[in-house]
Amino acid sequence: MGTALATVLALAALTSCGTTGSTGNSANQAGPANPENPENPENPENPENRENREKPEKPEKPQNPAVTKNLERLPDVGTALHKRIPAVSRQALVVRGEGEDSAKSTLYLYEKHGATWDRTRNWPAHNGKRGWTTDHREGDKRSPVGVFTLSDAGGVLAAPDARLPYTHSPAFQASRTWPKTHWHDFDHVIAIDYNRVKGTPPNDPNRPQGQSKGGYIWLHLDHGSGTSGCVSVSKSAMRYLLRELDPKSHPVIVMGDQGNLGSSA
Repeated sequence: MGTALATVLALAALTSCGTTGSTGNSANQAGPANPENPENPENPENPENRENREKPEKPEKPQNPAVTKNLERLPDVGTALHKRIPAVSRQALVVRGEGEDSAKSTLYLYEKHGATWDRTRNWPAHNGKRGWTTDHREGDKRSPVGVFTLSDAGGVLAAPDARLPYTHSPAFQASRTWPKTHWHDFDHVIAIDYNRVKGTPPNDPNRPQGQSKGGYIWLHLDHGSGTSGCVSVSKSAMRYLLRELDPKSHPVIVMGDQGNLGSSA
């Protein structure tokens, strides 16, 4: 196989979060692989994508005019999910989706002091382009509802101030066959511990629950629309989370649409 052809095939193998990956050394492998289901298969000339591509990035301010303090429990989180939060967790991200079939959500950061929680920040976010599910499957374009630990991070760019173990590697690079709005999605990622092995790079291909349950569910940079199952936020939000999330605080993410998030059963 010629060098040029090999390069083309390698680029074609790159895909997004929420899909099955290729095997190989996790520190050097190409990103999640499913060429038929890239992060955003829509036409790059779609008005929404064109608008996103042409807008210059603006510094983003957290949406919290007042910090909420001394909460006995996490707001909007019902008994069913609240009881799944480990007792040792002192940091929690809550992703509240607008609806079961909506790609829009809000990300909140809470920190626990003593027996109560303080809300410290929140940002606009996106989740799976088809919304949420309690039974995530490969390629369903929905984000999984649940409580998941956060143990590993990585990305194309270095993050010397990250507290979570961080894998800096070009293997995270998004395919240049995607719209330009998506090229920097994986500059920084935080692995959501759904169907993955903790303590490995976010792009490790192992799937303890099997390939049909999907994988590569990450927090990553936002491109202005829904994802293949991940949660996306602005670059400034990701940089803040990388600085703040501390393994010693056993951070978790509690995520779902408003109905499932607040369920008591």
